[in-house]
Amino acid sequence: MWYRIRGFLSQSVIAIALLSSIFIGLNGFTTHPAFASIRQMEEAPGQVLIQSRHTLFDDRGNSWQVVLFKRTKAGGSSTIHLRLVDFPGLADFAHPQPLTITTDRGDLLKAEDVFAEKAPASNVGEFDLQNILSQLPVTTLNLSLAMKGSSSISLSIPSEVVLEWQSVAVKS
Repeated sequence: MWYRIRGFLSQSVIAIALLSSIFIGLNGFTTHPAFASIRQMEEAPGQVLIQSRHTLFDDRGNSWQVVLFKRTKAGGSSTIHLRLVDFPGLADFAHPQPLTITTDRGDLLKAEDVFAEKAPASNVGEFDLQNILSQLPVTTLNLSLAMKGSSSISLSIPSEVVLEWQSVAVKS
């Protein structure tokens, strides 16, 4: 009798260990939720800055700091800009060229160059998205960045980032 109980217990322990291993192993294949990188801060009394920051790679493999920000002033006026920054020496924006945004359907939108007169550095571009952000579909977008020397750089924006941008736009 004791022999049967001990055999049953050892089989049970082995089965539990196998099932635990399977569940633990499957956990590595599940997707984890993406956390939005939205930050909000008060810059001055009555002036709020909300921003979405991401590091993305262009078609040449270079990393870019991609920052969409909404600045709301005390009177209620707001601006929404997209700032794109590459490492110095790797990209030289051709100011004052607009940013060209292509949707997955082939629609073209243009955003005005904020640094048309004076950029803080040649590797920094900033564009006004105030009037076109609401028109962007929540799909992967392609940004075409005009560079000096008649070249351009392509930057792909995932749909999750576009969704985050639209949530920044509606925050107050």
